[in-house]
Order: sequence, then structure tokens, then C-alpha cells
Amino acid sequence: MTISPRLNQALQSVREDVRATQAYAVAPSHGLVKLDVMENPFRLPPELQQALGERLGAVAINRYPAESTATLAAALARHAKMPVGCAITLGNGSDELITMLSMALSRSGAVVLSPEPSFVMYEISARYQGLKYVGVPLRSEDFALDGPAMLAAIAEHQPALIYLAYPNNPTGNLWDAAVIEQIIEAAPGLVVMDEAYQPFASSDAMHWLSRYPQLLVMRTMSKFGLAGVRIGYLIGQQALVAEIDKVRPPFNISVLNAEAGLFALEHAEVYAAQAAELRAQREVLFAALQSLPGVQPYPSQGNMILTRVPDAPALFAALKARGVLVKNSSAAHPLLKNCLRITVGTADENQALLAALKESL
Repeated sequence: MTISPRLNQALQSVREDVRATQAYAVAPSHGLVKLDVMENPFRLPPELQQALGERLGAVAINRYPAESTATLAAALARHAKMPVGCAITLGNGSDELITMLSMALSRSGAVVLSPEPSFVMYEISARYQGLKYVGVPLRSEDFALDGPAMLAAIAEHQPALIYLAYPNNPTGNLWDAAVIEQIIEAAPGLVVMDEAYQPFASSDAMHWLSRYPQLLVMRTMSKFGLAGVRIGYLIGQQALVAEIDKVRPPFNISVLNAEAGLFALEHAEVYAAQAAELRAQREVLFAALQSLPGVQPYPSQGNMILTRVPDAPALFAALKARGVLVKNSSAAHPLLKNCLRITVGTADENQALLAALKESL
């Protein structure tokens, strides 16, 4: 494509580091069994679809959201059993909350620290807000936290913010509670426990909020079953959340999204049953993957299973050719060499995956 001198001049106004990077890639999935981005595969029952449609149709979309956002925040606080003395703020998905945290802490020399591999947006958001990012590799044998390495990095870099995904993405594991507490106690700044996959895990971090005033717990309704609605929430001590909330864009949760979130919470038992089914399917899928030659799945507490295979790029392409889309994570970090991240789907979707795997292997 030919770029005119005037357009080229305009492009030079964009930050050099932004121009040097690639946009976050979302793979086309039309016509494929979609097992690449940890979505809940279940739709609402028809009667609830109709009820939701009627309810959304009555929303005053001519008005800015204000009361609806506050009502949703209060409902999420009750749903999460928010401890006394804490407050909650909402984001347009966890991504916006991560951006808000970076904005609130962005100052000269500030450092964001996270174990690696983990959620890529921690680093991306930090760098775009002018923060230094430091990644500490997980233990290669089991993707566990390297406690001594984390503590050494904290002592050296004095991070303003530490992210701990619990369970971690893409590895799916819950880290040792004693090591997590050592990290929180050593942290000179904020610690965010990212619990995006909490509906599928056997434990959570909410109980730590009363013990550690520098701790924040971040969750999302995406894995709950509302990935398309884009609602994330952050809980912590009132004084701390009040500061983060200052950089929240006004009216960042639309009235339609807020109403859909409230509707989902009123039918939380439906989503709880879906999560239970996905947890059961995760164990069935894990056992099936273990039985395949050359395939090494890692234990997971999320709705994904990280799986090491002989040749991840080739197997990814072979699965896609057979109508199944997973995530090729092999280039994301050296520890993920030849790893695919497989979302847990419905029983039928998982069987389609396994059949394609057997053919492809």
C-alpha cells in the first residue's frame, strides 16, 4: 500500500513503541468448534433468552448509565461476598480494570511485576502507560511460582503493582497459598489477585482481603458466562478502590450490559450449573488427553487445559483443518514450547476435539 507523505507525517505522531507492536490478535472462528479463548459454551435456555430480550427492550437507552451501574456493583458485591470495609469498582471487562490500574500507578520509574507465562495484558497495559514491566519465570517442571525468584525480584525492583492470576492463564494451576502470602507480605505496593477463572476453581482469594490492605481481587463475568457483555470488577479496601475509581471512565458500563449482568445474577443457579458441568467435562477431557501418545496435559483449575504436544504449530494447523480451533501458545513464552491451550467445551465439542486429535496425531 502506498502511503502519501502527508499520511506518513501523521503516522509519525503515533508513539514509536505503539507503531512497532502488533494489535491483539483474535482468530476468525466461523464454522469451527471454538475452543480457543475460554468462553462458556452454553447459551441461555430459550425461556430465559426471551425474558432477557423483553427486559433489555424496556431499558432507557436514551439515558446515560449511572444508577444501573451502581445497582450492578452492589449486586456483584453481594454475589462475591465482599468483606466488610471493602468497596467495588467496575470495568468494561478485566482489560479495562488492568488499564485503570496502570493509569493510576503510572509515574516515573514505577514497575509492574508478574510471573510468566501469564495473562499478556499485564505487560501490554503496563508498557502502554509508560510503566516498566518485569516478568519472573515460573518453575519449568510444573508452572508453580518460583518463590525465591519472586521475592528476589520484589527486593530488587520494588514494584508498584504485582499481578497473581489465580488460577493462572494459560497454565490453569492454582499456586501455593504459603508462597502467595510471602509475596503479598513482601510487596511494597499493590498486589492484584486476578480471579478470572474463579467459577471453575476449588479455592479463591477473597478471604485474604481482610488480612492484607494492599490486596485487590479482580474478577470478571466473562467466564461466568457473559463474555460478550464485558463486565469486570475489582474489590479491595475502600480507600484503595476509591483512588483506582478516579481514573474509571464515566459511564463505562452501558445500561444494556448492566441490565444483562443483573439478569444473570438473578439466575445465578443456571450459571452455577453450567460451571459444574464444565468442571466435570474438564476432568473427562484431561483423562482422555492423558491417554493419547505424546500428549502431556497439565492439571487445571480453570476452564482450559494446557497441553504439550510433539509439534504444536503443526497440530494446531491439523486441528483447524478438521474444524477445531484451539490456541497455539507455543510462541508466547519459552516455557510454553509446543504447548496448545485447549478450552473445555461441551461434551460434544470435547469429543470432536478428541476425534480430530487422534486423526491429527
